[in-house]
Amino acid sequence: MIQAYPIVLTPDAGGYVVYVPDLEINTQGDDLAEALCMARDAIGAWGICRQDAGRAIPEPATAEPLHEANEFVSWVDIDFDKYRRASDMTCERTNITLPRYLKNLANDAGLNLSQELQVRLKEVLHVAE
Repeated sequence: MIQAYPIVLTPDAGGYVVYVPDLEINTQGDDLAEALCMARDAIGAWGICRQDAGRAIPEPATAEPLHEANEFVSWVDIDFDKYRRASDMTCERTNITLPRYLKNLANDAGLNLSQELQVRLKEVLHVAE
């Protein structure tokens, strides 16, 4: 599910400081585009770490957060499931059973069984890259 979190951007000499009030986190970027990208990345990383800890991700506010006259507000969209697929490349060892002849044929062909299994699982599960 896609969420949209409000962020507060504060211009400074090096670009923009970004504050995500709903999550109480900060990041920054050298220009507006980088600040928005960094905000999405910070929100995504924070969210999946929270999920991994078994905790719920707070719902985003729908109202514009308080901000100073020199600051402005924007919203950043994030799909936590898509973010996880794109960034969580933690590998886990899995024991599989194959007929010996298939394993030998795959080895003779120079195939990487782990890679082949990943490709097939993504096809079967309809997981887009």
